[in-house]
Amino acid sequence: MTDYKALISSLQSLIHGIPHTVANLANASALLYHTLEDINWAGFYLAKKNMLVLGPFQGKVACIEIPFDKGVCGFCASQGKTCRVDNVHKFPGHIACDGASNSEIVIPIFKNGALFGVLDIDSPVFSRFTDLDEKGLEEFVRVLEAEL
Repeated sequence: MTDYKALISSLQSLIHGIPHTVANLANASALLYHTLEDINWAGFYLAKKNMLVLGPFQGKVACIEIPFDKGVCGFCASQGKTCRVDNVHKFPGHIACDGASNSEIVIPIFKNGALFGVLDIDSPVFSRFTDLDEKGLEEFVRVLEAEL
């Protein structure tokens, strides 16, 4: 079980007062990738018009552009709310950047009330993400938002 209090404290220590968004997102993705168990990708897609563009991440190579009407990330971005998917193979329009991924959680990130991007985390384990993960990762994103 992930200690989200410690994870969030680590994030705050890494990024508080640092005015470099890309560097902060890079460290945040590394922190998640090396802290969370049973994940195979952790990173960010940044909003550009009606498209998400690959940002800092940890894991295998990934899709570069995702339209708002495609995949879990696009759906999350268009809805502006967290999407937790227990089996990505059953999600309509799922984009399989890594065929080993079986579950996913995507959390929108906002800056000044507008969509900035999404945090995307994939796992090879079905139903990997719980309510506790969702709440902890949403709080993790709130810390990021405060530093954007």
